[in-house]
Amino acid sequence: MADRTRPPRAGQGRIARNTAIFSIATGLSRIAGMAREVVASSYFGTSGAFSAFTIAFQVPTLIRNLFADAALSAAFVPVFTELLEKEKRKDAFMLATTFLAIIIGALGLLTVGFYFAAPYVMPLFTGKEFNDQLDQLTIGLSQVLFPIVLLLGVNGLLVGILMAYDHFTIPAISPLVWNVAIIVTLIGTQQFFEGDNQLYAYAIGILLGTTIQLAMAIPILRRLDFQWAKQINLRDPRVARVLILMLPVTIGLGLINFNQLISSLLASEVNDQGPRAIDAAFRIYMLPQGMFSVAIATVLFPALSRLAARRDYDDLRSLVGTGTRQILLLLIPSAVACLVLAEPITRLIYQRGEFTSESTTLVSEALFWFQFSLPFAGVNLLLTRTFFSLQKPWTPTALAVGSLTINVAVALALYHPFGIPGIVVATAVASAFMSFAQGWALRGQLSGRLEGGETGRTTLKILAASAALGVTSYAVWWGLDEVLGVSLVAQILSVGLGLAAGAFVYVIVVRFLQIAEAQTIEKALRARIFRSA
Repeated sequence: MADRTRPPRAGQGRIARNTAIFSIATGLSRIAGMAREVVASSYFGTSGAFSAFTIAFQVPTLIRNLFADAALSAAFVPVFTELLEKEKRKDAFMLATTFLAIIIGALGLLTVGFYFAAPYVMPLFTGKEFNDQLDQLTIGLSQVLFPIVLLLGVNGLLVGILMAYDHFTIPAISPLVWNVAIIVTLIGTQQFFEGDNQLYAYAIGILLGTTIQLAMAIPILRRLDFQWAKQINLRDPRVARVLILMLPVTIGLGLINFNQLISSLLASEVNDQGPRAIDAAFRIYMLPQGMFSVAIATVLFPALSRLAARRDYDDLRSLVGTGTRQILLLLIPSAVACLVLAEPITRLIYQRGEFTSESTTLVSEALFWFQFSLPFAGVNLLLTRTFFSLQKPWTPTALAVGSLTINVAVALALYHPFGIPGIVVATAVASAFMSFAQGWALRGQLSGRLEGGETGRTTLKILAASAALGVTSYAVWWGLDEVLGVSLVAQILSVGLGLAAGAFVYVIVVRFLQIAEAQTIEKALRARIFRSA
């Protein structure tokens, strides 16, 4: 009988299965998240009130990323797992119990404190285009939303325990359930509020969804034979060790979310619809990022870690090069497709209800300029994971500080003359800097080239194929749009067939140009099909 007192050793089959679960669940969660955005946008458009909600949600999101969720799990899992591997179950359980007490105490006090401080804190994140009514709405919504910081702090600890036991199903599917719960709550309760206060239904949905997400993890712990200890030990040196490991991850995540807050603040200086317009465009932008680059980085991370542990830097450099080219193979055409069809894609996804043609113009403008950062953002994800595999987390953290500085400087220089596009362009400039800086630093760390020449040549081929995709997609969409009109069915056909035709041409050109990474993917798919037959 399997020993449930320690995490099982993951073989190749288990790793592949867990990767598949995460990839599929991430894709479904992104789709559900987009559905949530569509429903919310149909109610609130890009109104100033929805911008107030966006800012009110970003502040607790920033805090929870600093002290909960990913940062806590990333630091807690290796220490907790090490104790289980050494058969020190009581110490492992006491460490988990101690952190539960720390989380509830610290984040509980922070939540109570924020409730009273919100009237003074939240106006700092709104611009001159926000009137007193919008400021008050921002304050009220933030007070409803901030308890998710405590809930997600506890959830981050429970997810860390589950992952230490090699249980990935609940962490993978809970974000999907979270999105569904929000949609149901928003649709079911918004009728009980009037005017802009209907946004409280959205906030309540997020609070309820987060509670359900936490509740899903609790029963699994009993099946894993996990037990909470009857006492805590704040003097345990491993507590300090986890907190120290959290620091670089916390800073890196904090910088990313602080950057989003800066963008929203500057956008609110342009007009009161700016923050929501950027956020709506960002949701579309993140679809290919989440479905492609996250999946590739997830698949490669264990292999990178094994090669780093063996100090096999030749193979590690080769794997990073291959992974980079795979990401570019998928994200460059995705970016080009959104570049040429930014407005029809935005109209198809969002334009209904309170989301007007004016809203479509604002969001599609932001979506267009976001695409210049998409390939860089995907490469950054892989390079950052590579530094983590080398146990050098401070390098990407330090570079993230430089990236944030560039982002803020460029945004400040461009937002006044160019408005929202200037703010989004700053994101692209900062992402490009981060990619090249991480590549340069990693090259020094590994004492050798990262196949830059081969990656450059492959990128030129991908750009050529993507240009063919862009021309084809736009031509097919334009022709069908002229004939079919702008009904919902017509938009689905024109945009869908435009993207499908572009993708078909892209595949043909990629095969003609004999891009190695595409051939590898094609061979793997064929082998999988034949095995299944």
